[in-house]
Amino acid sequence: MGSSESPLTEIYIPGEWSDAVEFIVSKRSPPPIVVVCGAKNCGKTTFSRNLMNVMLQNDTCSYAKVAYLDTDVGQPEFTPPGFLSLTIVDKVTSDLTIPCLKTPERCLYFGNVSSKRDPSTYLNYVFAIFDYYRREYYMFDEENSPRTVIGISSTNKNLPDGEFWLDGEHEGRVDLIEIKSAQQDSFNRSVLVQKDAHRLRDLRIMAYFRQCFPGDSDISTIRELANSLASRCPYEVPIASIKIRHLHCK
Repeated sequence: MGSSESPLTEIYIPGEWSDAVEFIVSKRSPPPIVVVCGAKNCGKTTFSRNLMNVMLQNDTCSYAKVAYLDTDVGQPEFTPPGFLSLTIVDKVTSDLTIPCLKTPERCLYFGNVSSKRDPSTYLNYVFAIFDYYRREYYMFDEENSPRTVIGISSTNKNLPDGEFWLDGEHEGRVDLIEIKSAQQDSFNRSVLVQKDAHRLRDLRIMAYFRQCFPGDSDISTIRELANSLASRCPYEVPIASIKIRHLHCK
């Protein structure tokens, strides 16, 4: 397969990635529901962003909106870490390299950067948000569970091959598309940078809370952010209005 570059960014998009996207957008009716999965740092975010851009700007099957259900509590796309969310995207992301915050349509606080701590609560949150999407946005009579799964493999630890999630009782067809991580561009240069997860989480937290202050505020560290927040006049609410739920009890 050949290779091509995204028209919106200099990030290298391999040919098989483009082929997978073209297959997805060809499923015009009903609108496709796609799961993107893979190991850490294999390109899930880049693939997802590119897919959304193509769906929003494709000449033959452009969508006015794309629903993005984010289940990555460690490195979420549009929210601070620790959340699962549903975001309705209606504009193309011009730069695939820059993280951006958006106000989600639905958002649940999981309170941890890994699902391992409390997988039952994590799955309940996923189902709750997906049910909300089906109820509010998926207005079709056809089966509305995911019909396409994109599995991205890399040189790191990968998910099992094939349809590993099926229990033998599943009815209906699921299109599984297995593609390789974009490890190199057309000049054999590395295109996936190893992420500093802790640093990225700090940056997202800072970006989120900086919304409380004017744009020209000089806040560049977590300590400066904490001091600035502490100096703000707090909200006051009746104690009877507060509800507390313990997460990850053990």
